[in-house]
Amino acid sequence: MNARFTALAPTIPERWPTRLTELLGIRWPLLLGGMMWLSDARLVAAMVRAGGMGFITARSLRTDEDFRQTLHECRRLTKEQPFGVNLTLSRRGSGNEAMTTRLKIALQEGVRIFETAGLPPTELMPIFQNAGAIVIHKCAHVRHAVSAQNMGVDAVTLVGMEEGGHPGSNQLPTFLNGAFALEQLHIPLALGGGIGHGRQIAAALALGADAVVMGSVFTPALETPAHDAYKQRVIATDAHGTRAVLGSLGDTWRVLDNENARKVATLEEAGARTHAEFGQLISGERTQALAYQAGQHEEGMLSMGPAVGFARAVVPLAEIVHRLQAECMQATSRFQRMLAS
Repeated sequence: MNARFTALAPTIPERWPTRLTELLGIRWPLLLGGMMWLSDARLVAAMVRAGGMGFITARSLRTDEDFRQTLHECRRLTKEQPFGVNLTLSRRGSGNEAMTTRLKIALQEGVRIFETAGLPPTELMPIFQNAGAIVIHKCAHVRHAVSAQNMGVDAVTLVGMEEGGHPGSNQLPTFLNGAFALEQLHIPLALGGGIGHGRQIAAALALGADAVVMGSVFTPALETPAHDAYKQRVIATDAHGTRAVLGSLGDTWRVLDNENARKVATLEEAGARTHAEFGQLISGERTQALAYQAGQHEEGMLSMGPAVGFARAVVPLAEIVHRLQAECMQATSRFQRMLAS
C-alpha cells in the first residue's frame, strides 16, 4: 500500500452500508463489471475477498463444462463467499440461447447473483424469479433502467458515455445520467463509466447511487488474466487514450486507441455499415488470442474507458481497492468538515 494513502486516509470502516451492499451481502459498494475474457475465477474471487462483488463472464468460456469448472474454482477461491455471473445478451443475436443454458448451470452450482447486459433479460426473468436470484441489469439509458425496474429486476447499473465497452447510443456522461435516473428509480442504482478514483466513488454515493461499477482501472491488476505486455500498455495509457467506434452501426464500442481501433475507424469513415465489413478486426476471439494471451496490444478491440488514466501499476487487486477506499474516505471526510464548519 502506498504510504501516502496510509498517512493521509481516515480510518476505513469495515463496512459501508447501502441498499446494494445489503442486497448482495458485501462490505463495500464496489462492483467489478463483467469484462469479456478477463473476468475469470481468480479476478472475480479477488474482488469478492476485497469486500466487493465480481461477475464471471459466461460468454468467455468455450464450453459448458469449462463454465462449470470456473464456477467451482471461484467458489474455492472465495471460500464459499457468494459471487456473481454476467449474462450478456447480444444485440446481434449470436450465442443468446447458450446464455439460458449457462444460467441454469450457474443456478445448479448455487450462484444466485447475476449481472445482465445487452438486450433486456425478458425471457430469463421467470427463471431468475423461480430460483429467487438477484438480478442487476446494466443499461445506458434512463428509460431502459425504468423498463428494467418495471420488469422486476432487483437493481440496475446505469452507465454513461465514458464506459469502456458498449455504452450504446447514450451521449450523456455518467453523473448526469445518474441524476436523471434517481428521479425515476426506486430500486438500488449502481453507476458506471469513467470511474477510477475514490473521489468519484464518494461523489456517486453523495449523488444517491448505491454502488459504482468499475472495470478499466482493474485491467492491470495482478490477477487479471492478460499478458504483462498488455498490462504495461494499459498503465502507459492516459485519459485520452481511448476512442469510440462503430457508432454508425448502432453498436458504439469504446476501446483502447490502438492500431486495430484506428483501422476500424478508417473503415467506418469510409462507409462500412455492417459488422461483416470489419471482419476479424472486431473479432473477440482474435482479441483474446493476440492481445490478452500473446501481448500484442496493438491488435484487437480492447474495451477501455478514460478511467484507465488512474491505472498506474501492476499490483494486486486488493491494493487497488484499498487505494480507492482511502481516496473515498479522504473525500468524504473533507465534505464532512465543510458541513461542520
